[in-house]
Amino acid sequence: MGCSHTVFLVLFCLFTCSIADAFTDGPLQNGNFEQPPNPSDLNGSVVLKAHAIPRWHIFGFVEYIKSGQKQGDMLLVVPEGYAAVRLGNEASIKQLLNVTKGASYALTLSVARTCAQDERLNVSVAPDHEVIPIQTLYSSDGWDLYAFAFRALYDVIEILLHNPGKEDDPACGPLVDSIAIRLLKTPQATKDNLIRNGDFEEGAYMFPNISSGVLIPPISEDDHSALPGWKVESLKAVKYIDSVHFSVPHGKRAIELVGGKESAIAQEVETVVGQTYELTFAVGDASNSCEGSMIVEAFAARETLKVPYESKGRGGYKRAVLRFVARATRTRLMFFSTYYHTRTTDYASLCGPVVDDVRLASVTNLRRF
Repeated sequence: MGCSHTVFLVLFCLFTCSIADAFTDGPLQNGNFEQPPNPSDLNGSVVLKAHAIPRWHIFGFVEYIKSGQKQGDMLLVVPEGYAAVRLGNEASIKQLLNVTKGASYALTLSVARTCAQDERLNVSVAPDHEVIPIQTLYSSDGWDLYAFAFRALYDVIEILLHNPGKEDDPACGPLVDSIAIRLLKTPQATKDNLIRNGDFEEGAYMFPNISSGVLIPPISEDDHSALPGWKVESLKAVKYIDSVHFSVPHGKRAIELVGGKESAIAQEVETVVGQTYELTFAVGDASNSCEGSMIVEAFAARETLKVPYESKGRGGYKRAVLRFVARATRTRLMFFSTYYHTRTTDYASLCGPVVDDVRLASVTNLRRF
């Protein structure tokens, strides 16, 4: 009897532990949907059972889309690999994950439009959620990578992707692929640099085999940021890029301002009223065929600096300095691009100047070194 009881406990543990996958930085289990449903669980491309896609639970009209598949005359774009899923009207997919309660995380996911006019994707980890508008296509590939940040309130979280659309054709809806997660560290300001995460090294997960960069969409004031220390305070997203696929002025990560004046990053820092500060930063191009006359505008207190940069689209950068006098105990800093740019290789992919290595210190502290 005791032996049977022990076997039961072991089997129960194995079952419950498999409900939620353990957290590791990187792709979710079957996050690229390469593990397909059984053919008997499909009616054409429509998934018939809630647990047919390994590691996922689905609700509503969900399709399993294979690379090269067409809908009428339209080729459905699979962002990466063999397959993706398409969410019809009010359809959802979800996955449970073991995490650390109280920690902050960022999801990275590929999203592509299909045939709906007003396609959106609601990404949520309760109580945090964000509706990603995907009407604006930032790249000519037909899909973009987005980031979504949240704070875990429990040891087990539910990652839920939902299409809130109500189209006449239930088969119209966003394609989702390549989903990953990363634990976010909390960067701290120092006496030498009052900017948190000024080198942008801390942020969302980057797929090593995907060269598009990750879009960080605008967020409300109370939400968490996939770029710790910074907020995207604009109508359009900014692009998070890495040194593996782009030219980066400093370190391994940087920000590309891809939406002109509609693409801005901002941060509030603690300052001493009446004290003089110097804001230094690098402006360059990502070596992604984004050419032309660029200008990055920087704001601090009541001061403004316009930094021109002539880009040949092959990399490079220059440094700039903005000096200002603090007029409050908290000073807001902001960067955006004056002009709109597209890559000369396709004239469709949005691009712009790169900002990196942002530093802020009081003139008094600078003179000590």
